[in-house]
Amino acid sequence: PASSSPPAKKVTVLSLMHKKRKGKKITMVTAYDYPSALQVDRAGIDVVLVGDSCAMVELGYDTTQPMTMDQMIHHCTAVKRGAPNRPLLVGDMPFGTYEFEDLDVALRNSYRMVKDGGMDAVKMEGGSEARAKTVRKVVEGGVAVMGHVGLTPQAISVIGGFRAQGRTASRARQLLDEALRLQDAGAFCIVLECVPSNVASAITETLEVPTIGIGAGGGTSGQVLVYHDMLGMMSHPHHAQFVPKFCKKYARIGHEISKGLEEYRRDVEEGAFPGEEYSPYVMTEEERRAFDALLAKDAKERQVKHDEAAEKLKQADEYEQLSLYGDSNNKGTS
Repeated sequence: PASSSPPAKKVTVLSLMHKKRKGKKITMVTAYDYPSALQVDRAGIDVVLVGDSCAMVELGYDTTQPMTMDQMIHHCTAVKRGAPNRPLLVGDMPFGTYEFEDLDVALRNSYRMVKDGGMDAVKMEGGSEARAKTVRKVVEGGVAVMGHVGLTPQAISVIGGFRAQGRTASRARQLLDEALRLQDAGAFCIVLECVPSNVASAITETLEVPTIGIGAGGGTSGQVLVYHDMLGMMSHPHHAQFVPKFCKKYARIGHEISKGLEEYRRDVEEGAFPGEEYSPYVMTEEERRAFDALLAKDAKERQVKHDEAAEKLKQADEYEQLSLYGDSNNKGTS
């Protein structure tokens, strides 16, 4: 029978602000595709962030900077299909799509994230006066904006690497001013990344809008982690994989993935898979006999062709094994 429970309410910008006022924590997970979005939605997470960290986590780049708008739209639409109704969907504006003096560039690209990508809001990094102007322009244009201060990965060329921020009094005060500037520009929420917990708490207490922490302690209005990191997707029992210090692993999926793949390889190599259990498509006995009769008619001709092909492949294999310039694996030997 169908469930009689009413559909879950859509998470909105206003409901996040209501959560902060009521002292209820906000949950956010960064996900990049249909299956992960589906799982995050089923878990009841408030916000799904389609992050440009996809460049590093799924596409193998060293930084987030190579991510393009078209790539972001591709991943946003996949996430939208996985979580179409309940969570608030936020898309990262990739590097080079919103930083221009011509604020219409940022507005046009924000519209793409909403109209083409299916996002409810966009996220922008940085809290400078120039960035605040961009946020105000986009918000006035009708698109909700999430801010982001602290470690801003798109600015890695400027900040000199993935480093914690706000660890001096003056820099901490600067982060507070940036967050206030973004709030005044109309941002509905601010991500605080890799900052001391006391600094994040002070910013959270000062702001009216909620804060989402990542490596910023427990005093923020909510938390965000990357799907792959928190589930140990990249973990392996014999190979250490970089995971941020602030990320708690709630599962060791990577271990199970490695175990499954290695077991599959062994089963195939040893002839244990697929076996009869996983070979479900069979002929009737009558059709089997008819097929055997058809094979018997030209068995000699097929054997001749088989032998000719085998000889050609053997010759080709021997040719490949001959190195015109010596054995590259044994340089320096005679």
